[in-house]
Amino acid sequence: MTPFARPDIFWSTDRVAARMRDADVRVVDCRFSFDEDMRAQYLRGHLPGAVYVSWASDLSTPPPASGHPRWLLLGPAGFAEAMSRLGIGDRTTVIGYDAEGGHHAARLWLALRRYGHDRMSVMEGGIQKWITEGRPLEAGEVTVGPATFTPRPRDGVIATKEEVLAAVRTGDPWLLDVRRDSEFTGVEKRAARGGHIPGAVNILWKDALKDDWTLREAGELEEFYTNAGFGPETRTVTYCQAGVRAAFTHLVLIALGHDDVRTYDGSWEEWGNDPALPIITGRS
Repeated sequence: MTPFARPDIFWSTDRVAARMRDADVRVVDCRFSFDEDMRAQYLRGHLPGAVYVSWASDLSTPPPASGHPRWLLLGPAGFAEAMSRLGIGDRTTVIGYDAEGGHHAARLWLALRRYGHDRMSVMEGGIQKWITEGRPLEAGEVTVGPATFTPRPRDGVIATKEEVLAAVRTGDPWLLDVRRDSEFTGVEKRAARGGHIPGAVNILWKDALKDDWTLREAGELEEFYTNAGFGPETRTVTYCQAGVRAAFTHLVLIALGHDDVRTYDGSWEEWGNDPALPIITGRS
């Protein structure tokens, strides 16, 4: 089996179980749903010692009084405050998990990467794998002491609207749309306009996972993305609706050893609601 180029990005349940009680480790439950109260699910049962974070309410800017975009990453001060509340400091190793193979945990990973903190891993297989293996859960809130987190904003992690527009004009970097086909073609419209950014290639984020939410083998994934045009040397910008699914694909590509990957923070929430920006509908 081909190993990931960066094996520390995805941790096995065995590795999490061995390290989760270490003083310098913080486990974070990142489960999220627009339709269900995932914090209530967290309170009913979570990995021992895990704190809870919602990417939408804890890691994103407050929604504007009017207009768009919503759900941009917090600025440095706000993010540092959020990490302090979670007990995540400059030396903390963070282990994130969720119920969708790392989909939502990847947004925390992206934010930490953006602010210069590389000590985060995602538990492969999520809480389902943990439960299937008969590992323990605990109920209720976990209280932690505050920590000192120093944000060190890093370039080359997120892309702006202006940078994506430049990519549309030049064809470099390549744009990777990880939404559903119905969103990409515009049949499913989740902004004022439906469709996709000109030049974007559509690869569903979930295609990196098996049906049980565990990852496909690294060699298979590398071949899959390379055959679609996204090889190790490809300059890539991922996007989706709100930068969460895009963060997951970003995470997978980095784990595979791809170096030049960014996520368009505003994603379709920004692009699709700005009438001045070009779009394409269908698959032409």
